Amino acid sequence: MSTQDTRPLRIVVADDQASVREGLVLMLDLLPDIDVVGSAANGQQALDQVAAHHPDAILLDLHMPVLDGTEATRRLTAEHPEVAVVVLTTYADDTSVLETLRAGARAYLTKDADRRHIARTLHSAVAGLSVLDPRVQATLLAAASAPTAPPPGPDAAGRPLPDGLTRREAEILTLMARGMTNAEIATALFLSGNTVKTHINRVFTKTGSRDRVAATHYARDHGLD
Repeated sequence: MSTQDTRPLRIVVADDQASVREGLVLMLDLLPDIDVVGSAANGQQALDQVAAHHPDAILLDLHMPVLDGTEATRRLTAEHPEVAVVVLTTYADDTSVLETLRAGARAYLTKDADRRHIARTLHSAVAGLSVLDPRVQATLLAAASAPTAPPPGPDAAGRPLPDGLTRREAEILTLMARGMTNAEIATALFLSGNTVKTHINRVFTKTGSRDRVAATHYARDHGLD
């Protein structure tokens, strides 16, 4: 029997919401097969905690300040490949899932998972298995079967998008500029209404737009309509 079989799993918990982070630490640390060795409030702290404690796995939220979960996953995979990255987030849209899995996450759960499910997933990820929440699996299947919308012009031409917009944000900006409502965008892109709203808020921030009218003007000025 290996050392890994006889000792609790050592993990770091990273979430920018203190109540969620502290709740996860308390909840998981009560399990006999889990030992929470550190916690972090942002992606950079997550990297620091992993470097300091060398855990078996990290339970990681996606949308955190300083360094988001996807970039933190990418760096953790490169710098600490022996550490299993398990994402625990409220976001189950296809962009978030695919970007994070491509960055190296071994498992992806949504925050309605109970502690036993989380613990089993952590153990499975450390053993080298991939685990996806049922909602995440459904999202990936829907994305795989959906017709692919043509990307905005600058992205299609291989040029970088302006002001740090991601491809998904540019797609949503384009659909906004075409007069589509949040609900229509959600249906077209197989996203939840909350996910669309989050992306639109980021579009407003990155483009300096106060409302949809200003965002539409921005889209037209940058050839994204």
